[in-house]
Amino acid sequence: MERPNLPSEEVLVPGEVASQGEGRILLIACGALAREILDLKRANGWTHLDLQCLPANLHLWPDKITAAVEAAVLASRDSYSWIFVVYADCGTGGQLAARCAELGVEMVAGPHCYSFFEGNESFAARSEEEFTAFYLTDFLVRQFDAFVWKPMGLDRHPELRDMIFGNYEKLVYQAQTDDPALDAKAQDCAARLGLVYERRFTGYGDLAGALARLG
Repeated sequence: MERPNLPSEEVLVPGEVASQGEGRILLIACGALAREILDLKRANGWTHLDLQCLPANLHLWPDKITAAVEAAVLASRDSYSWIFVVYADCGTGGQLAARCAELGVEMVAGPHCYSFFEGNESFAARSEEEFTAFYLTDFLVRQFDAFVWKPMGLDRHPELRDMIFGNYEKLVYQAQTDDPALDAKAQDCAARLGLVYERRFTGYGDLAGALARLG
């Protein structure tokens, strides 16, 4: 997986503690959200928030997410006044929420990042009419080959496209930023999958509100 092009001092590696002391909050987050979280930190001056990212490719094995988050919480909980988990359910079938409750830490509400970027209420309202939509975020547009094309074997067996995506009708690009280059790449992703293209600017959605509560 290509690592996000971010200043290394802004993101902690698992087990690393950047700052200690009363009032500091650690965000344990999916690596797919690193860029967005750092943008929100800078824009709002949230200097009391430290960010530790777990590998984004855990989403290829969602059964491993809960254990990875638990290990990160246990490794850092004595060094922070508060820990907030920046994952939604992310395919864990409720296991992550249950474990976070046992550990006494909060997490972002919602089934997945597509939902909280759009806004959980808005996403739920669209769900009946968009069950044939395939979603991409800024991160997934950048990492389309690493997270979609290659893991699904489409680079080696393009004939699988119709089998995997035959019941989808459109690709919805949930744009966190206005970036013409990403828009063009997302259109190419839709063409490669044989899907109708729709761009929907969501910004940071419910993620911004969830982090603002920690301010």
